[in-house]
Amino acid sequence: MEHNSIREAVKERYASTVKQSSSCGCFQKADYTDKGFIQSAGKAVGYSDKELKSIPDGANLGLGCGNPLAISEIKEGDVVLDLGSGAGIDCFLASSVVGEKGRVIGVDMTPEMVERAKANAQHNGYRNVEFRLGEIENLPVESSSVDRIISNCVINLSTDKPKVFQEAYRVLKPGGSLMVSDIVLLEDLPDYLNGSVEAYIRCIAGAIRKEDYMDAIREAGFEDITVVGESHFPAEFIAEQPLLKELAVQMNIPMSELQRIGSTVVSLKVAAKKGVGYHSVFA
Repeated sequence: MEHNSIREAVKERYASTVKQSSSCGCFQKADYTDKGFIQSAGKAVGYSDKELKSIPDGANLGLGCGNPLAISEIKEGDVVLDLGSGAGIDCFLASSVVGEKGRVIGVDMTPEMVERAKANAQHNGYRNVEFRLGEIENLPVESSSVDRIISNCVINLSTDKPKVFQEAYRVLKPGGSLMVSDIVLLEDLPDYLNGSVEAYIRCIAGAIRKEDYMDAIREAGFEDITVVGESHFPAEFIAEQPLLKELAVQMNIPMSELQRIGSTVVSLKVAAKKGVGYHSVFA
């Protein structure tokens, strides 16, 4: 698959998500206005009712595969960066933790997502949150300027995951930490899925083996790398996922085979730190 075509396909898919005010990507409901499904998807991946009720309308698009704040060390006064911030759900949750002395920065490559997030922040009075248009492989953020980095089901969509972690390492302050929820594989995918752009933007073909994902974090320079959690998606999300059903029809894949493949896909929660006495190997 050609990297630029994948990037544009992902961007187009997530732009349409905002326009239709629906969930897409990893979770999608055929009825784009079904807020109940989006809420249930949020709970399934780790958000509490209190958290979901505290954020602005339209900030939760049902795109996550975990709750990175649940494993975070964010505290008052921190500068927090969200990689692939979407409509802002995790940024708004982090905002209440860092308080007036802290700051939250969201970076997303889709203009429509950034516009939605900015509108959410402005209309709801979030003064310590800002959103920037940019790529997570080339962050529009100064080096050694961030205390904590979070990301939720986004790095799996990058075509250069090692570069994402190198950039994350660059912008973190010495002693800063990374908290990621993402999709990884326990087994290699069949070749026919690896070559499919459609499978890529549906959070399947973009995922890599768990061990390769962990190696990319380690090789970027991170220390104290810990798998905080690892879980399969609920069976009902695999069996009743409209996007997967559509993919099965398009590629003539038996649903039983798609469910088998789905069982090898897991949500991984990882925490890591940048050492205090670090030196950059990518400068």
